Amino acid sequence: MTASKPQTAEALSQQGLDLLAAGSPAQAALAFREAIAAGHEGDEAHTEAHHGLIRALRDAGQLNESVGAAMALIALTPNDPLAHTALSISLQAAGHIPQAEAAAARARVLEWKIQLQAPATKDSLL
Repeated sequence: MTASKPQTAEALSQQGLDLLAAGSPAQAALAFREAIAAGHEGDEAHTEAHHGLIRALRDAGQLNESVGAAMALIALTPNDPLAHTALSISLQAAGHIPQAEAAAARARVLEWKIQLQAPATKDSLL
């Protein structure tokens, strides 16, 4: 992914998504890795790039690497249910069913916590 000028994490993430859609997961993984390197913690594109990398690695058949990428995302965003869901999917694809189920359960618990912390609305009281 060499370019005449540095690309933003968001542009690199979009490039990764385009490559995934085109059926080139190995190339997509490279773009997502570059996006992660170009991004900043807390940056939306940075998190999206991690999710993209997990998916690209899984689609490329690099299941252990996909699990590792999901674990790295969880280290960055430990309370994100989607990160735990991504780990669960990767673990399941790698054949680690009990661990996948545990990760899915953790994702559900985190989602419930988020729902409980949300302010009550008129509709939620009905």
